[in-house]
Amino acid sequence: MTVLLVHGDREYLREPGEELQTDLGVLDVPEDVEPGDTLETHLGEEFTVRRLRGPDLFHHFERTGAPMMPRDVGLIVGETGVAAGDRVLDAGTGTGVLAAYLGRIGADVVTYEQDAEFADVARDNVAMANVADAVDVRSGDVTEHFDDLSGFDVLTLDTQDAPAAVERAPDLLADGGSLGVYSPFVEDARAVAEAAREADLANVRTKETIQREMDFDDRGTRPSTAGVGHTGYLTFARKV
Repeated sequence: MTVLLVHGDREYLREPGEELQTDLGVLDVPEDVEPGDTLETHLGEEFTVRRLRGPDLFHHFERTGAPMMPRDVGLIVGETGVAAGDRVLDAGTGTGVLAAYLGRIGADVVTYEQDAEFADVARDNVAMANVADAVDVRSGDVTEHFDDLSGFDVLTLDTQDAPAAVERAPDLLADGGSLGVYSPFVEDARAVAEAAREADLANVRTKETIQREMDFDDRGTRPSTAGVGHTGYLTFARKV
């Protein structure tokens, strides 16, 4: 079980039995370590042991590209209604953030990644998140396996060929199943929405995800000027 060792704003990942060496001293992580424990380095500096949570996965996963942002993960969960016990087909694994989040919810996830090296990294990340039993990371192009896939409660896509996969959504989804597709550009989102309508999926809608952080100071309160916080477009639909 990977744990998070926290000292102030510093965070380190370690396995039970491993050693942490920093300028704060050397710390041996006990084999029986538990979240909530306090450990001391040989210099007397204290570290708090924490269980990995969703946001920690986003910050500490090894990255093979830009991972899906938590705001997008949250929208996918809310709009598709994915829940414990659901079967999820995911394509475009990438870093594995979405697949790991869904696995931690309690869904059984099959996720496809075309790049074999990226898939290996995603497997390591999924193992670190303690959901290897729930998330099956497969190497390959999901479109080449459609004939062997069916009965999923949720289909999530983050791939360039998403419209082609959406066309097959009625064959892949169980009745009442939901579709969620991430698109980086408006043109991609339009193509996905059109494919969903042509496939006779219901309740097709596309949302842009934007968040703004708030600044609080003595002068007053206003949205941060650091940036708008746009990430992309999410298209949702459902098989009736």
